[in-house]
Amino acid sequence: MLKSTLFSLCFFMSLHLQAQTYYVFVGAYVPKAPDQGINVYVLDTLSGELKHKSLYPDLVNPSYLNLSPNGKNLYACTEARVPKGGNVSSFTFDSLSGKLTFLNKQPSGGENPVYVNVHRSGKWVVNTNYTEASVTAYSVNADGSLNPPAQLFEYKEGSKVVNDRQAAAHTHSCVFSPNYDQLIVPDLGADKVRMYRFDAQAPQPLSELAGAASPAGNGPRHFSFHPSQKFAYCIEELSGTVSAYRYKKGKLSSIQNISAHPQELQSGFSGADIHTSPDGRFLYVSNRGNENNLVIYAIHRSKGTLTNVGYQSTLGNHPRNFTLDPTGKFLLVANMNSNSIVVFKRDVQSGLLSKMSVTEGIPSPSCIKVRKYYN
Repeated sequence: MLKSTLFSLCFFMSLHLQAQTYYVFVGAYVPKAPDQGINVYVLDTLSGELKHKSLYPDLVNPSYLNLSPNGKNLYACTEARVPKGGNVSSFTFDSLSGKLTFLNKQPSGGENPVYVNVHRSGKWVVNTNYTEASVTAYSVNADGSLNPPAQLFEYKEGSKVVNDRQAAAHTHSCVFSPNYDQLIVPDLGADKVRMYRFDAQAPQPLSELAGAASPAGNGPRHFSFHPSQKFAYCIEELSGTVSAYRYKKGKLSSIQNISAHPQELQSGFSGADIHTSPDGRFLYVSNRGNENNLVIYAIHRSKGTLTNVGYQSTLGNHPRNFTLDPTGKFLLVANMNSNSIVVFKRDVQSGLLSKMSVTEGIPSPSCIKVRKYYN
């Protein structure tokens, strides 16, 4: 018993004696220079400054990124917004050099891939396509490369409530449930939160389930589960609202729909991204359009309902995406139209944010991911 305890203590101490590096991966939509690629930065956790580490060049619109559970592979939606195009690309990442190496790519299964995710087993990757609404699943090889699509679900019909945005289906994200046995897919065009059973042992892991209806015309976009696994939240792009759900026995039931804007704002909504803090106390939502801010909500511990506690300017234009680091100490915002990333420090008691740094000159950042590596 003593030997086991000493071994565990030594192992724990050895991790902390190793160099810890916070890598920041940045994808982009770059209309005037579509082959810019994926940038890698190092986050200074004392100053909040970002130091450029590497660029994987000559990628057309790597719009959304995600990492494998072990951090050794990165996956990107590529050739987004390219007519009749769209791929999911795989890379290896060397945490010593800070460089990405391309492995391969597979067709995304539809035009304009907008979201990619990785199963906790590391053996499956899924993506959603916006323009030609579809969900695609890929099995993963031992080196992290992708096999051809194992499954493809396609959707056509939109709700037609907002004619110019909902004439057809538009699947906008794909989020695994806390136990990774379900996949949640908000469909902006159809006003639906689609759900699938996910069996990682099956050759075709996805099977469609009854999902949840979003309020008509709201346009569900991105989705976030609460760490307790009891609640979930969806930002609705067209209505400027957030829907809160109770999650129980694999089903979603609505408990609240709350505005993401000041009362005086009546139109021009453009909700974008949504994330729950790792401690489960606060929810953050980004608004583009006329606001360019983050909404901060306190989460009721037992009910899961939301109370607005404030707004924070993103200090830039068009915050399409943002993220919190795994510790919850930092929140990083990608301001796509002002070519900047802002690093905020988060007050864990109030949920409020304070600026640490602004990094400018980053071409059209559309997605940002942070991970801590031990070298």
